[in-house]
Amino acid sequence: MHSNTNNAVHKFIIADDHPLFRSALRQSITQVFPNAELYEAEDMDSLQRCAAEHGDCDLLLLDLHMPGARGFSGLIFLNGQYPQLPVMVVSANEKPEVMCRAIDYGACGFLPKSAPVETIAEALRRALAGEIWLPEGVAAQCAAESAGLIVADVVASLTPQQFRVATMLAEGLLNKQIAYEMHVTEATVKAHLTALFRKLGVNSRTQAVLALGSLDVEPPGQFTPPPKHLPAHA
Repeated sequence: MHSNTNNAVHKFIIADDHPLFRSALRQSITQVFPNAELYEAEDMDSLQRCAAEHGDCDLLLLDLHMPGARGFSGLIFLNGQYPQLPVMVVSANEKPEVMCRAIDYGACGFLPKSAPVETIAEALRRALAGEIWLPEGVAAQCAAESAGLIVADVVASLTPQQFRVATMLAEGLLNKQIAYEMHVTEATVKAHLTALFRKLGVNSRTQAVLALGSLDVEPPGQFTPPPKHLPAHA
């Protein structure tokens, strides 16, 4: 029934810092789409390079807790930089409110890491068809939430350098530490912070950290890789 879709050449980016889960998701995708072209990223830096090089991908599967981003900031930033690239969040955090916020911030779906291969297949097909996919029953629970949407607009407008500064600021790094990590001068960091504060409409580091904190997500516990094999079809 889905043979035409399955045999088409689809391009996917798998962004997750766990090599084991990237491998498991790769196996699941290739079972559903044997001709798929797959690209992988382990942190936000490698993901930005991958998205820039393969911006024509059909779908990005993004772990919420990628090194180099905090909470939903990575999703929002990517939507701002690559609006043509659909992003499906993949996470072990399966709270309905987190799933709803992911959709609010521009995701085309939310796939729990515990999902079996059949569910992964349905989610991918729906996303490739341009639909928004959520686990059964979750869509009905999603109410319109406005918290953090202004901050989301700001993050989507940041340059890559400003995004790195914002992430490290939210993690508590001092200006000199940020300058060291980015290999720039403190004056450059201050200039980025001034631009960030202006966009956020705040006057201090504390206010900026609080604003950026509205995008945070509670880290999940242990994840369970998806099953390696599809059940035999009748």
